[in-house]
Amino acid sequence: MMLIDDRNRARIGVLVPYTNTNLEQDMILLRPRGIALHFQRIGGYDVDEIPDADQMAGLGASDLTEPLTLLAGCRPDVVMYGCTSATLTHGPAFDQDLAAKIRQTMGAPSVTAAGSLVAAIQALRVRRIGFSSPYVGTINDQAVAFFADAGIETVRRADIGRELGNYGQGELTPDDVYDLALKADAPDVEAIVLSCTDMRSVEAVERLESDLGKPVITSNQAMLFCALSAIGVDPSEVACGRLFQKKPG
Repeated sequence: MMLIDDRNRARIGVLVPYTNTNLEQDMILLRPRGIALHFQRIGGYDVDEIPDADQMAGLGASDLTEPLTLLAGCRPDVVMYGCTSATLTHGPAFDQDLAAKIRQTMGAPSVTAAGSLVAAIQALRVRRIGFSSPYVGTINDQAVAFFADAGIETVRRADIGRELGNYGQGELTPDDVYDLALKADAPDVEAIVLSCTDMRSVEAVERLESDLGKPVITSNQAMLFCALSAIGVDPSEVACGRLFQKKPG
């Protein structure tokens, strides 16, 4: 039985794209005991359009004043920016600046999904990745450049092979994600990266790592790893792949 005081261990605030249907479920599935989650939806893109580079760049550049004001009401200890492609489309400098602006506004550490992928790859001490996503081509190009800026080589990449709408990404099954990840593997790939906070990737991590013998990193998994590390919670309390067996730093 959980004690009432356990609820006050730490509070994580999460900014969620308003059509995303899986980020919240992943965080609830993975969170350590006593960690409270507080979600706030954000917009800045057209639900009826394909979430291409222009749409996602629009999300990244959208005004966060109102959602951050509302999220501040729960006094989070750390804030997650829960869209990977929204900052991949702008590049590393934008990603770091956005995290800094959120941190300054909220008076709490902030992590982005894209920045967390880089941090997770570095924590695992790998340099050559296989990259998988449900994105359209241009965003994948931008993702490769984003990683290259951090000295990470994308050896092979794979996308879903068709344009998915804003809800289509979230409708991919864990089996779909598993198959997509296999397409990004190669003998010299050291880790598989599954990018997208709305893709059901965390449910495929253990199976993929067992079958491939390599670490698997997902947007939501990496973001939680970085958020917990930022507030001094041992990531090894979470069971979701090799990443959580690593010490941050």
